[in-house]
Amino acid sequence: MAKINCAVYVRKSTEKGLELEFNSLHNQEESCRSYILSQAFNNWEYYKTYTDGGISGGTMERPALKQMLEDIRKGLIQTVVVYKVDRLSRSIMDFHNMMKEFEKYGCSFVSITQAFDTSTSMGKLTLNMLLSFAQFEREVSSERVRDKIRASKAKGLWTGGTPKLGYDLIDKKLVINEAEAEQVRYLFESYLKCSSLSELEQISESMKITHKRWITAKGIAKGGKPLKTSALHRLLHEKLYLGMIENKRTGEAYKGQHQAIISKDLWEAVQKKLKENDMSDNHTRSKNDNLLTGKLFDTGGTAFVNQANSKRKATKKHYYAIKGLYLPTDQIDKVVVAVATELLNADLHNLPKDIAMILKQINFTEMDYFKQRSFICNFVNKVIYGKDKLTFFFNTDVTMLSAYTGDSLNQNTESLEFIYDANNQQIIYEKAVVINRGLSSTTYNAGKIGLMSVNDNNRLIVRAFAYAWRYKKLYESGMPTDDIAKQEHISKRTIYKYLNLAYLSPKLVNQLLSGTVNISLQKLFEMGTGKQIFEKENI
Repeated sequence: MAKINCAVYVRKSTEKGLELEFNSLHNQEESCRSYILSQAFNNWEYYKTYTDGGISGGTMERPALKQMLEDIRKGLIQTVVVYKVDRLSRSIMDFHNMMKEFEKYGCSFVSITQAFDTSTSMGKLTLNMLLSFAQFEREVSSERVRDKIRASKAKGLWTGGTPKLGYDLIDKKLVINEAEAEQVRYLFESYLKCSSLSELEQISESMKITHKRWITAKGIAKGGKPLKTSALHRLLHEKLYLGMIENKRTGEAYKGQHQAIISKDLWEAVQKKLKENDMSDNHTRSKNDNLLTGKLFDTGGTAFVNQANSKRKATKKHYYAIKGLYLPTDQIDKVVVAVATELLNADLHNLPKDIAMILKQINFTEMDYFKQRSFICNFVNKVIYGKDKLTFFFNTDVTMLSAYTGDSLNQNTESLEFIYDANNQQIIYEKAVVINRGLSSTTYNAGKIGLMSVNDNNRLIVRAFAYAWRYKKLYESGMPTDDIAKQEHISKRTIYKYLNLAYLSPKLVNQLLSGTVNISLQKLFEMGTGKQIFEKENI
């Protein structure tokens, strides 16, 4: 008689009691293994125990369960033994699907405390009845929990969940964190001054305001990620900051047992503006909140205009001049800020003394977002976009600049080549840039869509070769490209794209990495593909 490998599956819905030396999971496993031992005359043999602790039976997202199903598909298991049927699943649909999978691979199922035979119609009926009661029990338990949460919120109690920015959780109660509360007030007040959530995202980034940082009961650090527009939208709608506890399911709000962070007047003003912006042209209207509006031109004198398009609920803004030429607003505005900062930190001894002195009194990094924005808009007279470069014309009017001076003197004197046009009282400075088109922004191909500085592009080139040589080493060690793709979680096509880079001429690689030759990441991949060491037909 052939040997029958028996897998034991044990599960517990909550983590309570798992720290005990002998808990429910141990009891289930011990009972199941004893049952397998009693069936030794049928050639049953214990194979392995699969354990899911602290996971509900109403979901299939259980690591041990997934591993067991995978082993069944490999033919390693012929029988699955559980203490009770609801340990495997509390969902009739999930259980039904698992039984079909078991039958497909010749695996039987046994519950040691509930006698039934799934090979007969009566056994299947009994099994479905047991599952119905298990699912009913789970749904009733869920209703009890929801009722308790609803009653707690009606009393203004915090019912748990991820902590919100501005509050700390002390003895299961919300207590204001003053430093974070100031950040929350700043975001609400700033939204009334700026034109959109996208601009508010830039403000939060410049002020280094992030998601709430907190430590879990297990000591794991969470949060701290940048606030994106979707998160800011939720934050500005959060009634918690009004001192209210909201029941998201019913939409009702109750007076909370915690203190408010913002006033009712500020809340209503922000809600009014949010509603107005939500109703404005389906979010596709291009507002004049770009730094170079009316100041960016191509070499032919054509002015770039603001343009925005929405796709998959995300609005992308560009500067547009001629057909096919779109410059991404966010990236080119960042270059403008970076160039202005470079100039303020430069050696300015070639400028007239009064202009040099007043520029050194401008502490750009210490300004708040709105003052930085105002300064850039006044400091930049014009920008001309040409092939692989931006030419900046900076205003040096002393009266204008004096409005932005601070109390300290900028001591930086970094080397920078620029021209001073005395007739027009302006500084002219050229910045080399690179356009990368149509590249994904994933970690692996390390691309950025649109415009960037030469230094940023060079970093992408170096990183691309690092990935290329990594995959080359794996490939030359004998690992198949399918396995490399699976290990690195990328497509086989991407693997070949990088392998072609790895086999470029060493002379060319040296020129690219030394900066002697400057090309975009897109051109680099095209160069590698043109080499055709690894043919596309092989992909």
